[in-house]
Amino acid sequence: MSLKKRVCIYCGSKTGNNGSFTTKTKKLGHMLAANNIGLVYGGGSVGLMNEIANATLNRGGQVHGVIPQHLYDMEVAHEQLTALHITDTMHERKAMMAELSDAFIALPGGFGTFEELMEAITWKQLGIQHKTVILFNIEGYYDKLINFIDHSVDNGFITEQNRASLKIAENVDQCLSHLPFFNP
Repeated sequence: MSLKKRVCIYCGSKTGNNGSFTTKTKKLGHMLAANNIGLVYGGGSVGLMNEIANATLNRGGQVHGVIPQHLYDMEVAHEQLTALHITDTMHERKAMMAELSDAFIALPGGFGTFEELMEAITWKQLGIQHKTVILFNIEGYYDKLINFIDHSVDNGFITEQNRASLKIAENVDQCLSHLPFFNP
């Protein structure tokens, strides 16, 4: 069976301090595979990146990793993927991840995850891409960021329309329901 679509997942190279981050990340990976939706992610074998890749693979899903050469050389690449793409730079990595994907979901993570999320939503705002961007707010991890984004709307820096283009999900079912191509 051919894939319906692929989702790019942005998430941490660590698992964080809350076990729900790992549990819900794995559940998302299982549900992507169960619904024949491919995963595109940063290609790592650490943190939540490793958890979502393994969860998707363990249920027979397809996983494309995209990793820059310098991280590959540090031996953090996941070697059991459907495909592993090695790029020269982080910029090429992000461009390839976007090209391979039909939507974006950000899970808990740090600076890299924040940067990727903001780039995806900015590209949508500017019309560079028209793909759905979802913030998976596991256990309220992104509550303060969501409040700050709403604060930016209140202060006239983000329009209501652009704010509405960032979808918020509190659970895996909501993540999937925000995908325009999801048809259970």
